[in-house]
Amino acid sequence: MCMRRPSLLPLLRRTTPFVVAALLLPACTTNPVTGDSQFTALMAPEKEAAIGAQQHPEMLREFGGRYEDARLQSYLDGLGQRLAQKTEMPGTRYTFTVLDSPIVNAFALPGGYVYVSRGLMALANSEAELAGVVGHEIGHVTARHSADRYGRGVLAQGGALLAGVFLGSQIGQLAQSGSQMALAGFSRGQELQADGLGIRYMTAAGYDPQEMAGFLSSMGRQAQLEALLAGKPGQADQFSYLQTHPPTGERAQQAAAAAQQAGGGANLLIRRDEYLSAIDGMIYGDSPDHGFVRGRIFTHPGLNLRFEVPDGFRLVNSEDAVVGVGPDGAQIVFDQVPGQGAATPQDYITRIWAANAPLGQLSPLTIDGQPAATAATRLNTKAGAMDARLVAIRAGGDRFRRFLFVSPPALSAQLSTAFQATATSLRRLSADEQTKLKPYRLRLVQVKPGDSMAGIGARIPLRDHSEERLRVLNNIPPGTEPRPGEWIKTITEG
Repeated sequence: MCMRRPSLLPLLRRTTPFVVAALLLPACTTNPVTGDSQFTALMAPEKEAAIGAQQHPEMLREFGGRYEDARLQSYLDGLGQRLAQKTEMPGTRYTFTVLDSPIVNAFALPGGYVYVSRGLMALANSEAELAGVVGHEIGHVTARHSADRYGRGVLAQGGALLAGVFLGSQIGQLAQSGSQMALAGFSRGQELQADGLGIRYMTAAGYDPQEMAGFLSSMGRQAQLEALLAGKPGQADQFSYLQTHPPTGERAQQAAAAAQQAGGGANLLIRRDEYLSAIDGMIYGDSPDHGFVRGRIFTHPGLNLRFEVPDGFRLVNSEDAVVGVGPDGAQIVFDQVPGQGAATPQDYITRIWAANAPLGQLSPLTIDGQPAATAATRLNTKAGAMDARLVAIRAGGDRFRRFLFVSPPALSAQLSTAFQATATSLRRLSADEQTKLKPYRLRLVQVKPGDSMAGIGARIPLRDHSEERLRVLNNIPPGTEPRPGEWIKTITEG
């Protein structure tokens, strides 16, 4: 939970219809990259570049910020520039950025701004696999899919500034996240077209195109793992691509067919060892800037806080908030917000947070020595009526920390004590706790004779489904074991 990014909504509101109209040039044209003839509102290339440059800092704030590792940033930029030189427009300027986000994700802005999360880089197992991802995003730029979206009026729907998303594996868990809106929007045909362009560019750069199909299969297994971790086995579609894009299985099959047709000759590049060396030591999962989820405990060294959710809740850390997902639609949402001049926690709840809601049981509290208040209300949701408990805690200055506890009425009495325990568990960290907080990192280990994935998985700090986590991370199917002498990725603390 970074507590620092703005919503995309003010950004979209600032782009007025008059400005948008000035950027669009209605035309009937043939796309030189795809060969498609279409009547659309095409942005002039210089306007695409201007929009990308304007929105670049906003996207950094929205999606975790730039991952501060100069070596890894240089590695991605070098790969991206090589692929860009193999496009139909080699003179286009591109900016490639590794995002400090654990979500498996990649996207692009108009004007050649391409973003890859460290979560996606952790899942890839070769430079050729990453080349397929980056080539796909470049394909969205060269095919001018963003121009097509502008021409169809997508701006009014939100999220029109992005030129493509490769994967949003955890988006199903982050329904509360403002970034969900920004990640939606491309058609099945456009995604498959970007896959084909990515294969074209990676093959022209000398990479084995079959690796792209392999990585798409890995993403499908990652979605299955996310469903398993969320207690929803068999519902992987909820954790892959916002349910608006081609399933990874379909894309993998079509990518494999396209790769076979692309060919490329002998001595195609895979560069597995070089890639693994590049990501060795990279942060895995949450970063110190965003706070750490450790089982049912959330800690944030920068905000100097810690709290614990009840048994049966799974914590998910996003940029805007920490969400505890519980049984039968029960949720816990924690965040920190400006107080907007509220004098007390009671004043904040009644006048700012829930000004138009019928409130009951409003009462003052003290949590971790700080003034706090709580109130109850009833919410009407898509899942039906839900009970809500609001807790606001003064955080210093004009800021409040907030818990929103949501439960179906049938569970409210049962969860009441557990919710109260979560609110009162919020406290400052001790100096010793601050010192001991370390991020998880990817580390390479060489498989020894007699090693198994179960044995290696038992040594990682993540206890739930540890073997399956490592199998997905290394694309090692069930029932198989790595060869002695092979280097694989594992997870360590510190």
